[in-house]
Amino acid sequence: MAFIYAKTAAGRREIEDRGLRLVPGLRAVLLLVDGQRDERELLQMAQGMRAPEDVLAQLASLELIEAVSGSAEVKPAVPVTMQLGDDPLRYQQLRDWMAESVRKHLGLKGYLIQLKIERSKTAVGLEQLWPELATALGKAKSPAFATRWLEETRALVLA
Repeated sequence: MAFIYAKTAAGRREIEDRGLRLVPGLRAVLLLVDGQRDERELLQMAQGMRAPEDVLAQLASLELIEAVSGSAEVKPAVPVTMQLGDDPLRYQQLRDWMAESVRKHLGLKGYLIQLKIERSKTAVGLEQLWPELATALGKAKSPAFATRWLEETRALVLA
């Protein structure tokens, strides 16, 4: 089992006040750390966010996150959307949810993300856009809103 990370009190403060002025890649990954995702899943999500390869180590060195459980053994990460399989209705539902979120909360600022959603042909491809969309929602609305959106999106897939 891989390490599972959670935000420290300093990490939660950083989300609220942006005192350290983290680069966007580090901040985006910090938003994703929730005490539920393991190291492998966080690193996989970080790939599309221009985050450095050692993003978790950097956040840990700043004392913004800490390992709360797990061990150094890493199991392969399976995207949440893999369970959707080839179900076109569930794929369309996820795609519509993401497109509506962009339209409703980002407007023209989300144009490039909207294009990526439209180009994505699989649910796994859509899932790879979650971190980028959550980061944009965090900037446009609030970090708490972005976290809530990610939770609702995950629940939609798991339902």
